[in-house]
Amino acid sequence: MNYSTGFWNRIAKRYAKKPVADETSYQFKLDCIRERLTPEMKVLEFGCGTGSTALLLAPLVNDYQAIDFSSAMLAIAEQKLAECPCPQLHFSQTPVEAYLHEKNDLDAVIGMSVLHLLNDPESAIQHVFNSLKSGGYFFSSTACIEESMSWFKYIAPLGGALGLLPKLHIFTQQKLQSYLTDAGFVIEYKWVAHNNKISCFIVATKP
Repeated sequence: MNYSTGFWNRIAKRYAKKPVADETSYQFKLDCIRERLTPEMKVLEFGCGTGSTALLLAPLVNDYQAIDFSSAMLAIAEQKLAECPCPQLHFSQTPVEAYLHEKNDLDAVIGMSVLHLLNDPESAIQHVFNSLKSGGYFFSSTACIEESMSWFKYIAPLGGALGLLPKLHIFTQQKLQSYLTDAGFVIEYKWVAHNNKISCFIVATKP
């Protein structure tokens, strides 16, 4: 499977040094997640990158598994964890398709800025649904590039071939929502920042 692993390993150190592009929006999304997490929860975050979000949210729950497919990103995450220990938090190098199962034992799944980078986002969303308990949450923030940059679909393959971009799936917010509802989710909350119409934050629940 092509996860653009080489791209992410190559840029990991540079990525880790970059500040969050929109700190206000990021904190707003985190607050939306925090208010729904409880101490007994078992949580999975996929596409955790260098672990910044995991380190902020893991202390709020009982068990927090954070996975990514980039060894370089996870090396940085592990270093952060060593500097700020959190017994609930565990990092592992695992593709989301390999981790998710149908045990219905997760209380929440978090996928921040990652669905558009997966081989098959529609299938991944279905796996997320199957892995959640009834009443479980799926928190996602996704770049819906086709929303206002439909022309990018013609550039992305070239950028990927040259190693300048990761593999990207380009779709609209409506298409993303259909992936979620077709999988069985109910969309509880949707938020798009006024200054960034591409990034779509959604709180979805499993009935």
